[in-house]
Order: sequence, then C-alpha cells, then structure tokens
Amino acid sequence: MATKIRLARGGSKKRPFYRIVVADERAPRDGNFIEKIGNFNPMVPKDHKERVMLSKERAEHWLKVGALPTERVQKILSELGMMEAPKITEKTKKHLPKAKAQERVKAKEEAASKALEEAKATEEAAKAEDEKPTEEATTTEEQPPVEEAAVEKPAEEVKTEETSEPEEKKEEAPAKEEPKEEEGSTEVSEDKPETKE
Repeated sequence: MATKIRLARGGSKKRPFYRIVVADERAPRDGNFIEKIGNFNPMVPKDHKERVMLSKERAEHWLKVGALPTERVQKILSELGMMEAPKITEKTKKHLPKAKAQERVKAKEEAASKALEEAKATEEAAKAEDEKPTEEATTTEEQPPVEEAAVEKPAEEVKTEETSEPEEKKEEAPAKEEPKEEEGSTEVSEDKPETKE
C-alpha cells in the first residue's frame, strides 16, 4: 500500500484549514486517513506559531517507512528543516507573456541597444575630433614642404589647401572674382544670342 503525507481540507468557505495526514494515495482528499500528524492554517501570518503544528517524530517515522509527501507538504517540511525543498519545474509556457508582448519587449531591447551604439559612436566621434586638432598641429609643421610642391599644382587646388593665409584675404579674393564673372556672363548673354549651327 503506497502512502502519502498530504493535506486534508477543513474549515468553512473561504476560510481554509488543513490537517496534515498520512493516507493511502487511493483515498479521497478529505476521506479516510491512517494518521493525523499535524495542522496547517494558511490564514495566519507566516511567522505565527500556530500556522504549522506538526509532530516531527511521527513525520520522520512515516518518511522512513516510505511515505511520500506532496509538494505543499514537502515545502512545509523544508521550512521546518526536515527535508529539501521541492524542485518545481515550469512545464508550460502559460507563465510567459503572449507573442505580441514578447515582440514589444524585443523591440524595446533593440531600441535600447541602438541608442547605446549611437551614444558610443558620438563619444568616439567626439574623441576623434579632440584628437584632430593635435594631428592638425603636427600637419601644420609639415606644411611648408607641401607648399613648395604646391607651386606645380593648378591655382584652384593651391587655394583650397593653403591654410597659412589669413582668412580675410581668402574672403576678399573670391568676392572680387565672382562679380566680374557674373558681369561678363550677363553681358555676353544680352548682347549676343546663342545660336547653334
């Protein structure tokens, strides 16, 4: 005969009270039992002394004989230090969020990771910009040989590469050239209509 240590419910509606009993596993929940070894009252706080009243000697005896506790009784016995806590495995996926909720969570995680990557990229860009002035300072020292070689290059390229000239001169030179070009281009278009033969 296989015996179990389990809870038999008593008490009124919405006011449960359980007896911890040793019973044949084929017997009904509140039916015949072999021995009552304690009480369990879930209505009182967890630290209350009357929450679990159990005869430890009888529980140890039945465990030695081979009675198997249910998960709830095993949890109660583990709280008293008589045995290990039950290993509860999650066999279903009902505890997980639904598909759309999981997609939203993934989207939020991806957005957060992209934001971190962008922040890292901006930090790296800022560091690179901070390092550029030091590199430019080293290149300005090396520029005199570049200017000597620049004499052979066309005039437009030389103007863009030269950084040693004052900024005022750069602004004046294109300003003088642009109006002349515009005046000449407008006179040509007004006086002589373009004809293709």
